[in-house]
Amino acid sequence: MTRMRQSQLFTKTRKEAPSDEVAKNAQLLIRAGFVHKEMAGVYDLLPLGLRTFEKVVSVIREEMNKIGGVEMHLSALQDPAVWQKTDRWSDEKVDSWFKTSLKNGGELGLGFTHEEPLTNLMREQISSYKDLPTYPYQFQTKFRNEARAKSGLMRTREFVMKDLYSFSKNSTEHMAFYEKAAEAYKKIFERVGLGDKTYMTFASGGSFSKYSHEFQTECEAGEDVIYIDDASKQAINKEVYDDAEVYKTTGINKATLREAKAIEVGNIFTLSTRFSEALGLKYKNQEGTEVPVFMGSYGIGPARLMATVAELLSDAKGLVWPKTIAPFAVHLVELSAGNEDVKKEADEVYAQLTAAGVEVLFDDRDARAGEKFADSDLIGIPLRVVVSQKTIASGAFECVERATGHTTHKTLSELITDLSHV
Repeated sequence: MTRMRQSQLFTKTRKEAPSDEVAKNAQLLIRAGFVHKEMAGVYDLLPLGLRTFEKVVSVIREEMNKIGGVEMHLSALQDPAVWQKTDRWSDEKVDSWFKTSLKNGGELGLGFTHEEPLTNLMREQISSYKDLPTYPYQFQTKFRNEARAKSGLMRTREFVMKDLYSFSKNSTEHMAFYEKAAEAYKKIFERVGLGDKTYMTFASGGSFSKYSHEFQTECEAGEDVIYIDDASKQAINKEVYDDAEVYKTTGINKATLREAKAIEVGNIFTLSTRFSEALGLKYKNQEGTEVPVFMGSYGIGPARLMATVAELLSDAKGLVWPKTIAPFAVHLVELSAGNEDVKKEADEVYAQLTAAGVEVLFDDRDARAGEKFADSDLIGIPLRVVVSQKTIASGAFECVERATGHTTHKTLSELITDLSHV
């Protein structure tokens, strides 16, 4: 969809955020009409929010496909039997489960991740070295019973996760893909406007491996503390800061590090054979010997990424979306004050821009100029184009860049030429 009349957009902007919402990202996204808060840790995506969310998903999907990812979709409902095999069903081992009872007896879980069910599924698909490597991924709703949901859309109880899982013949093949995935993640963060603030960060591997890598975006609203080496664009999470082995592995300099708060926007794990051994996922190698598949996992939350952009790239007036993930490319603002000629001209500009494939939000509402401009700044679309008696008389429309405030005046043909090449 390339067009939307604001008079038909049921969502409204708000001057104030809900009193119980303290996170900047949620305050702005709620005020701008991108999301609705259902309850603590649960948010609805409204039309503008869904468009931006889907743009983020598209960026991630493109980069995953480039490195050989194959998209699929697993169920949210989980069979306890599969999770019991890896000892991750009991609440004592995993305290974030949402579980539900079946009417005919027994329990089901709502998936908080998908290593177990996918590994189990792949037993039917992988039997030989010829079947490897393979890299399935999905965008799937996860449920986590967080004790305290906080930080707006950055820590929620229901959220969509892109989780990719690598199935490789051995650690050498795995590490080759692991490096490709790391580079793909860097491209994703660059494309959504966070590249200069995001660092590949050494972190604990938890129960899977000694270390993993997080991608941490420097931000005062972050929950993590990291130590950054600006020269290498790498960092160390505070939880492994005292481990001398990390410095030997990375070559990071302990002398030039600086401390910062950060938001974890992605992670990549070496799982090794933790799940394949527990669930019996094996393949026959070239010698005919059965060996367990070597695995990895790679996660990004699109809504968390959207929220991080809202935290970092906003200003005192509202949201400031990068062109790559903005809900629309142009916010067309009609200032007619009842003048039919201005309305007619604005309609023509709207029709021609959308015919040229430009994504346009058209503010055709009967509202004052000040209200329209304030809403435009709050929503944060990259370019505002104003149609008024003054711009019609001059033969060029006022074009204001949201990020810089830079103003130019362009004819309709110039606008179409510029925007159709974006």
